[in-house]
Amino acid sequence: MTYETVIDALRPLLAAEARAELPGAAEPGDLEQAVWVRLLERLGSQGPPRDPAAWLTAAVRAEASRQRGAALREAPYATEPAAEQAACDPEHLTLDRERAHALHAAIGRLPARCRRLLGALLSPHDPTYREIAGELGMSQGSLGPKRARCLGCLRRILAAEVAPTPRRGKG
Repeated sequence: MTYETVIDALRPLLAAEARAELPGAAEPGDLEQAVWVRLLERLGSQGPPRDPAAWLTAAVRAEASRQRGAALREAPYATEPAAEQAACDPEHLTLDRERAHALHAAIGRLPARCRRLLGALLSPHDPTYREIAGELGMSQGSLGPKRARCLGCLRRILAAEVAPTPRRGKG
């Protein structure tokens, strides 16, 4: 069995195992790349594994475990320390509250169907489109276009509130 044969045979299995091991938690492509490196190192030192599929499954699990552990130890770097300070600044807190109040007031002026749709989309329970469609008595396919129209309406309401009033010239 040649190296190319081993790699070609394992490619679909690796992709499936990586997606199954890290559903949404990390990038499966990164996991696949790490396992390919492990395999190439092994091929160079020990040759192909006797049971390539079993080796690959074990390698994916070990690498995924390593990546999850690294993710738990890593802390994001604060690129803008000023943003942290701004969060505690009374002026910024007041402006944030005013923006939130304006947004809620604008949502309150939307048609009832839009208020219900946006409320469902922003629910802390994170419902699926199917659940939202069932709750609102709409087809699932109409949610996206309806959401776009509602957000457009909200955008127009907010723009009208912040747009400067046209000044009339003298004379």
